[in-house]
Amino acid sequence: MHVATLYKNQTHPRISFEFFPPRDKKAEAEFTTVVDQLATLAPDYMSMTFGAGGSTSEGSYQAVKMMQQEKKLPTVAYLAGFGLSPDSITTVLDRYKALGIETIFVLRGDEPRGTDFVPHPDGFSYASDILKFISDHYEFDLGCAGYPEAHVQAESLEKDIEYLKLKQDNGAQYVVVQYFYDNAFFYTYVDKCRAAGITVPIIPGVMPIYTAKLTNMLCKLCGSTLPEGVKKQLDDTKDAKEATALGMDVAFEQCKDLLAHGVDGLHFYTMNRVPSVTRIVQRLREEGLLK
Repeated sequence: MHVATLYKNQTHPRISFEFFPPRDKKAEAEFTTVVDQLATLAPDYMSMTFGAGGSTSEGSYQAVKMMQQEKKLPTVAYLAGFGLSPDSITTVLDRYKALGIETIFVLRGDEPRGTDFVPHPDGFSYASDILKFISDHYEFDLGCAGYPEAHVQAESLEKDIEYLKLKQDNGAQYVVVQYFYDNAFFYTYVDKCRAAGITVPIIPGVMPIYTAKLTNMLCKLCGSTLPEGVKKQLDDTKDAKEATALGMDVAFEQCKDLLAHGVDGLHFYTMNRVPSVTRIVQRLREEGLLK
């Protein structure tokens, strides 16, 4: 699956789903069911994350193998290369290439928490460096991440956009942005990116609310702002079922507005769950907003 070509030649907004690798045998069986169920929605592609410092390298590989070769699904593999040696990155990429993977989504990644991980002295410090290394040695389509509210470690949004321009210059052909709950952040971000010379497709990431605890934790971790109105509604929910129902409604309205503004696609962070994304996509199709 050449994702850059997919966006370049699009005639309608694309949809894509993101997963993380299962952590044990029980989760592996459940994950296969999740993939099968979400595949019935016929997404344009599915993607598999890659743990910080290669912490899920083998699990990510096996999940990609299952999706790409066993299920015959259009699959994108992530690579978080911080702290890995060039040889380690080459090994990962060669394995994915052998599976028939044609698109790699490149992240810097963070240092694994709670481990004795020591970054390789010859490793890459930034996603732009990893992109340059891959584009110099391989013919993968390459994607990268953007941050509408700025990366939590960024000096400023403007500086973060400078780094995004460098990612594009070093080989990134499309951008998927970190999730947000206020579309105004995304629209302002895209305008600033275009003014900075970033021309590649910029795809909004959508993270439905699943539970109050998970949403509050992730917003704090990733620096995403939860609008006051939504926060109050979430605080008023009585249980996970109510929170999930709220999340479906909020995400549906968010996607509806994004599609009205002509986005190239919607990238859903599934958290390896089925009901929310399924219902959101179904509602968008019922209203004729998605093909």
